[in-house]
Amino acid sequence: MIQQYGSGEPVRLFTAGLHGDEWETTSRLLEQLSPPRTGTLLLMPKVSDNEYLSTLDRDYYTTYAPHLLRAIKTYRPTIYLELHSYSKESYAALTGDGRFERYGVPAYIDIEAGILMGSVSPRIRKDFFTPNDLCVSFEMPKGPNEQSLSVICSLLDVVKECWSRQGFVAYMSRHYPQQTAVAVKNYLRFYGHLY
Repeated sequence: MIQQYGSGEPVRLFTAGLHGDEWETTSRLLEQLSPPRTGTLLLMPKVSDNEYLSTLDRDYYTTYAPHLLRAIKTYRPTIYLELHSYSKESYAALTGDGRFERYGVPAYIDIEAGILMGSVSPRIRKDFFTPNDLCVSFEMPKGPNEQSLSVICSLLDVVKECWSRQGFVAYMSRHYPQQTAVAVKNYLRFYGHLY
């Protein structure tokens, strides 16, 4: 089910609870968001609580969560956000140097307080969004502490008010310059051919 706040451009789609039990950590954060000052905010706080299937799996968006793919096709957001949660055991796999070689996607970047930032799955990034669209995936620790919650809530508010990918990159460059430089380098390495 999609909740809509506001209207007009830009259209933002925020998703959480994309698989397994991560909704227990992430969904309430989307449900607590206030409407944006301008544009549209679409919320899908709990995509699925079915057994875990990675968004990198070729069947995720077509078989596991086809309603999410329909929402992307129907609403055509220019700002798309996935909010995931991870266990301590998964941190190295998400941020490790070999992630690109193992999974074909750049590693997540630790922004602050265990909040990780990366791109969404290439399964949708390449086919349903333009290079100028903002597609961001955040991972937060399961059982987050107050600092982690503060950082992710702040980042959700920033994206909620963003008008463009460039605006988000500018914000991140001011507040997290080193992490953003790595993220941009990773993005260009992976998606540079789209330009």
